[in-house]
Amino acid sequence: MKIGIASTGTDMDSQISERFGRAPYFIIYDVESGSFEAVPNEVSGGGAGVKAGMTLASKGIEFVITGGGVGPNAYEALNSAGIKIIGNTKGTVKDAVERFKKGELQVTQDILVEGKHEH
Repeated sequence: MKIGIASTGTDMDSQISERFGRAPYFIIYDVESGSFEAVPNEVSGGGAGVKAGMTLASKGIEFVITGGGVGPNAYEALNSAGIKIIGNTKGTVKDAVERFKKGELQVTQDILVEGKHEH
């Protein structure tokens, strides 16, 4: 199983990014092998969350971990790809992976970023 973590840097000691769509990198972690790769998030203009979601879907991840929430369009992109979202996670990528493996992180029910809600 692979998980994608929104990250501020390229290694396991990097902090989890507060922003999903505009995270500088995504760490793609393979739970079975313990290997990871850093994928630059090369977004520009609008639709950053959707583009990031498509990038992660192309990597075959099942879960995404982010420091905040995601916008409604990113949510739809991730949801349609069958990717579960774990938001509001703080700390390093390594800490998040360890907590995920122990079952301490739960899929977030209300993951929409404030200000992005439809009214």
